[in-house]
Amino acid sequence: MLNVFTLANGRLFQEEIESLEELSRFQPIWVDLESPTPEEKRWIKQYFGLSIPEDAMDEDIEESARFYKEDNGELHIRSDFLVADEEAPHTVRVAFILNTDNNQLKSHGVLFSIHDEDVPVFRLLRMRARRAPGLIEDAKEVLLKLFDADAEYSADTLEEIYDELEKVSRKVLSGDMTDELAGEVLGAIARHEDMSGRIRRNVMDTRRAVSFMVRSKLLTGEQFEEARQILRDMDSLDSHTAFLFDKINFLMDATVGFININQNKIIKIFSVASVALLPPTLIASVYGMNLKFPELEFLGGWSYPYTVALMVASALVPMWYFRKRGWLT
Repeated sequence: MLNVFTLANGRLFQEEIESLEELSRFQPIWVDLESPTPEEKRWIKQYFGLSIPEDAMDEDIEESARFYKEDNGELHIRSDFLVADEEAPHTVRVAFILNTDNNQLKSHGVLFSIHDEDVPVFRLLRMRARRAPGLIEDAKEVLLKLFDADAEYSADTLEEIYDELEKVSRKVLSGDMTDELAGEVLGAIARHEDMSGRIRRNVMDTRRAVSFMVRSKLLTGEQFEEARQILRDMDSLDSHTAFLFDKINFLMDATVGFININQNKIIKIFSVASVALLPPTLIASVYGMNLKFPELEFLGGWSYPYTVALMVASALVPMWYFRKRGWLT
């Protein structure tokens, strides 16, 4: 899918392109390619003179090779954007190409973005740009606003994790922790821990991308200050993610503690039963084979009932003692 974005009266407008002739009617500042076909790449090559690298969206590129500037002035940035899907959270690799030096090419001053699937941050920027006149002035501003929206998207996801962990906390601290509830809590904690880790990695990646733009010395004074503000926002998210990890660890330890308590209750039942049944077992072993000789001979026909009563009494006395000490509650 090929979409171009043009500026009109300070607003960003989107157009979906289905042919080379249609592409030639626009002067975009942002060209977005989602899962581009070879034909769409050829249109970009013919109209803008830009060749999209074959490894633009490869995942195995070394981290140090994801940000660089070509001799012809093309700025290449490969950055990951978070997709906070409840079922399958993941990151999407996006390749950005920005030509800033060569004024002879039509690609000068145009931002190109290539990715395999739609990104929530892109939708957020498009919605804002349509509603807020003057939000975007050029292609570099588009890239900065994308990173700014990415920081806000991460912050919103962290707030959602805060809310979800509050619900988990109420379940854990309610005092009525069954094994089934503990399983649900552990599953929720694991999901939130995974999401928090993805947010932290996404923040680190965005920080590196913005720092590269700052070091490239391509930004105007206002854009430079905006980039510094984005970096400060990213730094503030680190403390929040650290707090979330601490809270997740506490809830994990508390849940595991309740599971251990439930298991100890079961073990205590077996321990009490084994101790209570030890005296009857001892009595049975001593007198069970000697009801007619000579230990109980004096009781005559009452030897068997006497032995049974003694076994019952020897089991009830320990149980009474355990109950008195509160070990059965």
